[in-house]
Amino acid sequence: MEISFSGKRALVTGASRGIGRAIAVELTQCGASVVATGRSRPDLELLKSEFPSIEIVDVDLSDWSSTEQALRNLGPIDLLVNNAGEGMIKALPDLDEADVDRIFALNVKGLINVTRLVVKELLAKKSSGSIVNISSQASLAGLLNHTVYAASKGAVDAFTRASALELGPHNIRVNCVNPTVIMTEMGRKWWSEPTRAGTMLHKIPLGRFGEVNEVVDAVLYLLSDKSSMITGTCLPIDGGFVSS
Repeated sequence: MEISFSGKRALVTGASRGIGRAIAVELTQCGASVVATGRSRPDLELLKSEFPSIEIVDVDLSDWSSTEQALRNLGPIDLLVNNAGEGMIKALPDLDEADVDRIFALNVKGLINVTRLVVKELLAKKSSGSIVNISSQASLAGLLNHTVYAASKGAVDAFTRASALELGPHNIRVNCVNPTVIMTEMGRKWWSEPTRAGTMLHKIPLGRFGEVNEVVDAVLYLLSDKSSMITGTCLPIDGGFVSS
């Protein structure tokens, strides 16, 4: 099934590395004009050196006003991937206010702000659009010491459903994907330790963690017209974790 985004303009947040970077690259290779945001200017510049057509914007999306300023003059965006986010593994009694504020500022508040800015332009131009939010299996099943992270991703799922309802009449679709552990560079470092990985792996019927391309493929499908009747969906990419 070939997917083309020729003539489409896409914004990918958290695109300096990992899943976001891979999504930005694949969208470019499928013909989209891509804007990539991230907090690491060097990583974004490396991305642009490899794919010169990609427009880069370094911004901390947890800062509401800085995000508005950075994205204000981007022009029309047809496709949005809200990938930027931060994880946290920490026992509930050890949490402090700064932990909660930091995770929610990026994972929830930043995502809402970017979506709001893109949607305002789409509505003003009466244009259709497609949005995919990157959530997590942590929003669908309890994970030990993931309370704040899980809560933030639960908010992403709820926001996805509510915004899909609101924006559907304007032909703007909103979906999210909920990956398990994905073998990014960081994922391989953390989850290669057998005793750490074993606890999670035994709950995955397919018996392995996910690869980056498996998330990218699902995101591109949901962005594309191939999924034109799908909105408000939270799609697990988890090898069956939440069914076990």
